[in-house]
Amino acid sequence: MLKKGNKLYSILTGTCPSCHEESMYANPNPYYLGSLFKMREHCSHCGTKYKIEPSFFFGAMYVSYAVGIAFAVAAFVITYIFLDFTLLNAFITIVITLVVFLPVIIRISRNIWANFFINYSSETG
Repeated sequence: MLKKGNKLYSILTGTCPSCHEESMYANPNPYYLGSLFKMREHCSHCGTKYKIEPSFFFGAMYVSYAVGIAFAVAAFVITYIFLDFTLLNAFITIVITLVVFLPVIIRISRNIWANFFINYSSETG
């Protein structure tokens, strides 16, 4: 299902958008908060530069809003509709979900943003 060459593979695994061989991050674990934002400058496998320009990943903030909304809607649907929680409990669950998944949302947003501008190349991967 998720194979190299698919943008979804790069987005979900955090690998280089160009070759899908190496993590873009110094530490692939998003819950190691000390290195949440630390990215490699370029891919050691194919040489792709991740930060195309200074402040490149500021655009990921817009993507993170949409990803956060998706997480919040999913939490609401699961708790309010399927588990029959009250509105207050569903709201509390949404807040907890967003706090717990914040590092994942940040990483996924950066991965999506990078994949907007960098395409997979089979010659490098």
